[in-house]
Amino acid sequence: MKILCIGEALIDMICTDKGSSLSKGQHFLKKPGGAPTNVAAAIAALGGNVELAAKVGNDPFGKQLIDVMQEFGVSTRWMLQDANAFTTFAFVSLMEDGERDFVFNRGADGQLSREETDAIPLDEVNIIHFGSATGFLPGPLQAAYQGMLQKALMQDTIFISFDPNYRHLLFPNETQTFIDQSWNFLQSCHFFKLSDEEAMLITNTHSVTDAAQILLDKTNAVFTITLGKEGTLLGLKGKTEIIPSIPVQPVDTTGAGDAFVGAVLYQLREKDLRSIIQLSHSEWKQIIQNANKAGARTCEYLGAMEAFKHLSSSIFS
Repeated sequence: MKILCIGEALIDMICTDKGSSLSKGQHFLKKPGGAPTNVAAAIAALGGNVELAAKVGNDPFGKQLIDVMQEFGVSTRWMLQDANAFTTFAFVSLMEDGERDFVFNRGADGQLSREETDAIPLDEVNIIHFGSATGFLPGPLQAAYQGMLQKALMQDTIFISFDPNYRHLLFPNETQTFIDQSWNFLQSCHFFKLSDEEAMLITNTHSVTDAAQILLDKTNAVFTITLGKEGTLLGLKGKTEIIPSIPVQPVDTTGAGDAFVGAVLYQLREKDLRSIIQLSHSEWKQIIQNANKAGARTCEYLGAMEAFKHLSSSIFS
């Protein structure tokens, strides 16, 4: 059986001139990115059978993204190249005050259409993961997301995973739209992962404890709220528990959450939906402990894709 990840594939252009704005920065590091792309790479690095549905430009950067995924062992059958759109770029610079100078040049990723995703057969898919960073922005991808969710729900055999991947700089004036779309997925999926910031934003609360209670009340999913070095809060069957992480010397936290999600889905890859639903609290606790290890180990390297080259299922033992 296969895991299908759907969402954006893009190039991150990271300014390496610390403290410089994008207008003044001279040096940039080119990194393959996109949350669902990272999740797919992590699953493949661990040994899972995974496909990525995304759209890139018919340009050198789109080719790079496809090549990188193939090197990890991700099926790129549904990584489509658009001759009429450039590959999406995100330019990021970290300023002296800790704020990010950010410019998002959206191109091909937003052009993945519902007609194209409707063509993806789901008969061999037992898990679908939605990583929504750009999926909730207006455009064809938004409709493709909604269509794929409905298609998966109609199958009634597919485990649905969701990570909202909130980026304030993508939704500066449309936060409520992001929240409303997130709730649609939170109340439809079987598993979701939120950061502490996302949990409080989506539930309109000021503490993780209050956010977790609302999520317990309003959803039926197993969920996790990542808490950085403190570990992960697991919400399951009306109860919550914090699962500790492992100590590491962090170099870069980029991709840690995606590695966490990838590790969760990798551990569920050989189970059908009924078996996953019947997993006990102790079994979920072990899954989250392993996923915490994957997330923590990712922080030991610079860049998500570089970290995933060192990722293997041997860390779970």
